[in-house]
Amino acid sequence: MSERNGAAGASRDRAITIVHTSDLHIGSRWAGHGPLATLAAVLTAARETAADVVLLAGDTFDSHRAAAPYADAVAEAIAASPARVVILPGNHDPATDDAVYRLLDRAAVPNLHVIGVHHEDAVMFDDLDLSVWGAPHTSYADMSPLAGVAPRSRRWHIVVAHGHWVRGPEDHHRGWLIRDDEIDALDADYVALGHWDVPQAAGRGLVPAYYSGSPDVARSVNLVHLSDRGIDISRHPIDL
Repeated sequence: MSERNGAAGASRDRAITIVHTSDLHIGSRWAGHGPLATLAAVLTAARETAADVVLLAGDTFDSHRAAAPYADAVAEAIAASPARVVILPGNHDPATDDAVYRLLDRAAVPNLHVIGVHHEDAVMFDDLDLSVWGAPHTSYADMSPLAGVAPRSRRWHIVVAHGHWVRGPEDHHRGWLIRDDEIDALDADYVALGHWDVPQAAGRGLVPAYYSGSPDVARSVNLVHLSDRGIDISRHPIDL
């Protein structure tokens, strides 16, 4: 996967580097590499690429109950990362009153931003001239991952969503649907998708929208560079 698009706007001194992944499912009984191995591999990739921001597009935790024993270790690992980490709660780990995110000491992890817990629906990084918008899952019920997207308020605008991309009528019975028309209508530089284990592009190609896949399956993260030269999207391998 590689894509380069032109970018307009005021000049910047340097590129912004984004690591995008999803579906780590920390706490899953199927985690063959250890409960925190995927998170460690993703944060290592962020260090290797000097990423400014890590986007975790849903289902970071397999469930709130299963993840609770690992909350302190997750907080410690994120706090040690030089990157800002943005988490969008997914259908496995929604932003409920008992969410594991509420166990994480915000003061001890100042680089962690959980949409729907620390921020209503958007995170603004003024030093990067970057906004990250997402509709968090707030319950286990069906919802529309791209409903009510905020307009662009910074030079760079990334949308994060966790749900099923509708490829055809065979997908209409699924929940958390993401449709081509919704993607096409976005004024976004990149759409970071989660919920599918395998990395792939989504939509008609008018707006760059990609699933990263689960690190366990993809063995990679999506790497997004935003600069005056354009937008470059590729995959960076991880070691698991």
